[in-house]
Amino acid sequence: MPGHLRDYFVVLPDSAAGAAVAGRLPVPESTGRSAAQVPAGPAAARGGGLTVVHPSGRPWVVARPAFREVSHLRRGDDALVLIGPDRVPESVLAGLLEGARDRAGLERRLARLPGLHHVIARLSGQTWIRGTASGLRRIYHARHPEAGTIASDRPAVLARLIDAPLDDGALALRLLDFLPHPLSRRVVWRGVHETGAGYGLALPVAAPGTAAVPGPAEYRWWEPPAPELPLAEGARALGEAIAASVRAHVGDHDRISCELSGGLDSTALTFAARATGPRRLSLLTVAARDRYSEDETWARRAVELAGQADRPTQTAPDGPGGTPTGRDRHADTGRPAASDPHADTGRPAARGRAAASGLEHRVVPADDAPYFYADLGSCAAELNDEPLPVAPGRARAELLLGRAHATGSRYHLTGYGGDELFLGLPHAYQDLFHGNPFTAWNHLGGLRHQLGWPLLPTVKALLNRSSFPRWLAGAVTAEAQPVARTPLLSWGVRQSLRPWFTERANSLIVAEFRAAAEHAEPIDPWRGRHVDIDAVRMGARHFQAMEDIGTTIGLPVAAPFYDDRVLEATLAVRLPDRISPWRYKPLLVEAMRGVVPDALLARTTKDHMSSDEHQGLREHGPDLAELWTGSRLAERGLVDGRQLRRLAAEPFSPVLVEHSVSSTVAGETWLRTAENAWPPALSRSDRPSPLTRTSEAIL
Repeated sequence: MPGHLRDYFVVLPDSAAGAAVAGRLPVPESTGRSAAQVPAGPAAARGGGLTVVHPSGRPWVVARPAFREVSHLRRGDDALVLIGPDRVPESVLAGLLEGARDRAGLERRLARLPGLHHVIARLSGQTWIRGTASGLRRIYHARHPEAGTIASDRPAVLARLIDAPLDDGALALRLLDFLPHPLSRRVVWRGVHETGAGYGLALPVAAPGTAAVPGPAEYRWWEPPAPELPLAEGARALGEAIAASVRAHVGDHDRISCELSGGLDSTALTFAARATGPRRLSLLTVAARDRYSEDETWARRAVELAGQADRPTQTAPDGPGGTPTGRDRHADTGRPAASDPHADTGRPAARGRAAASGLEHRVVPADDAPYFYADLGSCAAELNDEPLPVAPGRARAELLLGRAHATGSRYHLTGYGGDELFLGLPHAYQDLFHGNPFTAWNHLGGLRHQLGWPLLPTVKALLNRSSFPRWLAGAVTAEAQPVARTPLLSWGVRQSLRPWFTERANSLIVAEFRAAAEHAEPIDPWRGRHVDIDAVRMGARHFQAMEDIGTTIGLPVAAPFYDDRVLEATLAVRLPDRISPWRYKPLLVEAMRGVVPDALLARTTKDHMSSDEHQGLREHGPDLAELWTGSRLAERGLVDGRQLRRLAAEPFSPVLVEHSVSSTVAGETWLRTAENAWPPALSRSDRPSPLTRTSEAIL
């Protein structure tokens, strides 16, 4: 059964038609969790999940999450539902709703929590819903013919409920490597719409004396902070945000795991996780085939330094793991756990907490790691919200998460999002140039010499003042991606049409870009901040594939860097302090000083896996040729299947050197999964037991 059926929620109107829609919801597969004791009343276990009801008793929120926690509180007719990685204590929920009479008042209180939750609230009869500013948690809505507006965190669920067909224009866009704002919001099913990150969705009730219900309205609830903090102050705030996010994810789990690649991002998360004091912390490193790779060396060094403060650690080739032991974090103790991120928001970040007493390092041999494009048929295990270009690496991700699960881990942390947040994109120097041109030119000079940018093209790009709509209208081209020596200082990176795209696909893509440009507004008026935030949101969108693979395996997977509080702490730092051509991720380095040993913070290099991708094209050429035989994309008139089959037999063709095929592979595998997404409806007697936990109070 597709992954999206294992984890979703829907928000329904207060009507008989809305209640009827609840009966049509897909039933999730069991993830092996036992049923929780859920009280009857405003929040009850029904039909394989948790249902929070309207004051009328009809279903309002139907949640069927695999691992996420559902926290609920009702005060009279007003109510608040938070869906996220941790259970929010009832006292905290009460504090959020106390005195909140409108959205703005509630949002001010929600800023006290880690920014990881879907928020569903009912105030003064109006329901409003939002995800996160980072884009990790998103909201979709659709118009049901009988029930009116319904909303969900998964578009495929809405598509099923309204019998929506696929949209070829949106599918064609997903064949590009990167979809810039606002085109990334184009849903691949007709009639299903995405609410932009940083925006919420308000669902009004019928006007008094009428049966007509107005349509939904979007509202902006988030603005990026001004970049005013000096490095020291900003680093302190960032360190606290990272520690709080890690605590929110792992809670008091006794066994957790981390992907320790050896890079700075994963190393920072490893030591932040270690500071929460789990009984057992398993670290997993995938050895590289490239003999010049430094990642494994740095990973082993990190384990050695971490182990100096713990009992002896063991580093060995990966093998079978143990089974989970110890107290379940969700046992009802009657009080917040010591590691509860909501229990004491004023204390420093993880510094000073007890270190992990059991540290284990498992190195996955390079020969065990699949090349890219391996086992593409396994992509059918999950139906992501859209085709994601990370699909060709699914087998590699499944291997790593499977090894983590075998250790008995209850939660797995990754360093995803670190590059987008802390590396710093060159576009930011456009912003710095306006306020401090001498500093901007000094920094650009260093970057220009590192990247080989010619002087005159750099000056021309820096002085370019084209508007965002004008840039977007021309942001797609038939030319190959810009070479390394091309200055990148505009509103984003132009996307390339592939030689195997059909004329129909090219026309659809160009038309989509031009149509979006007619009414497009940037995320932020400043070019660099626009690009930074858009890159974070795209990375968060791609991370969904990892979460869904984890759900398939039975292991929750998290990327704490995509927490809104982490994003805000990063953006609040002054630009020349946050990015520098002479320092590697200076803000993250200073934020983790005192948590990560200085010797590890000194690393200034980063490994890449491009050789594994090119080798994967050679190793799995026959599989790719089979994939393009009977191609669903070709049947829809979007790609030339014969040309793709020829390229599958020529893995080192200059065409594949200039143009990546990964997004096209992702589109093809996604389409094949979507064809068989919906199983026959199960009878009520066939449905699994409730799988959801809840924290609930009625005032």
